[in-house]
Amino acid sequence: MVGAGPVTGNRTRSAADAAPYLPFAGGGFRLTMGLMPLEAALWFEIDRDLASHLAEKRALLSSRHDEAFAARPDADAPAEELLALVADHLPRHHPETFRRDGTRLVNLATGEAWDLARPALHPLDLCGRLVQEDYCLLLCEGDHPVLVGASLCAPARWRLAEKLGRPLSAVHAHVPGYDATLERPVDRFFAQLRPGRLVWRLNWGIVDHPARFQPMRIASAGSIAPESAGELLWLRVERQTLRKLPLSDAVVFTIRTHITRLDRAIATPQAARDLADALGAMPEEMLRYKQIAPFAPALSAWLEARL
Repeated sequence: MVGAGPVTGNRTRSAADAAPYLPFAGGGFRLTMGLMPLEAALWFEIDRDLASHLAEKRALLSSRHDEAFAARPDADAPAEELLALVADHLPRHHPETFRRDGTRLVNLATGEAWDLARPALHPLDLCGRLVQEDYCLLLCEGDHPVLVGASLCAPARWRLAEKLGRPLSAVHAHVPGYDATLERPVDRFFAQLRPGRLVWRLNWGIVDHPARFQPMRIASAGSIAPESAGELLWLRVERQTLRKLPLSDAVVFTIRTHITRLDRAIATPQAARDLADALGAMPEEMLRYKQIAPFAPALSAWLEARL
């Protein structure tokens, strides 16, 4: 859930298939929380792909529900609070897509209508079917935030069943440098976060398969050589937000995943230079953790040719 590298990239406003974020802008590497303030109105990103993405979620939750959703009993009350917050937020800030009709929330993009007074699903499960974002719910136990529930349709090579009920320090145990650099600041941030304050960050990687749902690595469609790297590699960016619920004190962690083919994401020589510099500064252990190392030489050669 926590990643590495600069997180100050600006959202692009060019072609529809371009990458919306380039988090490595400026090059370099550092392991950081990289949190920035967020206006409440911008909590979710609703775009033209909403209906297709939600259809993909429905299919996944139908066929592999236990892999994409899980909640402990202590997540029930925070999930109910979250659903009420989301159901108020969506028609207020996205009236072109969502309408509230008494206790019913209507999604105009999909034609679905949900009875909020008598939801047929766990409230956290329902939250995940309303927007393109995934959700993780965390509760503090002692001094440590613990993952108590999630609707996770776009995992970046981690399994929800292995992380549920574990503190963030254990969730991120395999992230190089997390224990020494980020564990204490992250725990302190969760303890000090106040309701009403929203923050966001970006996490990024380069992957060799475009599937959103990747609890495990999916092999590339072909051998990655310098001449094919642009077509067989993908920039995967997670726009993550955090906010604390006022009644339960649970922290809501949302993840919106953007996946862009690399030759469309790296559209300028400057973008190629920034990514090359970021990868060049990334420690070898981080390249291995992010599973970039096997194709790093081909990627570097492709970037060099784009300069």
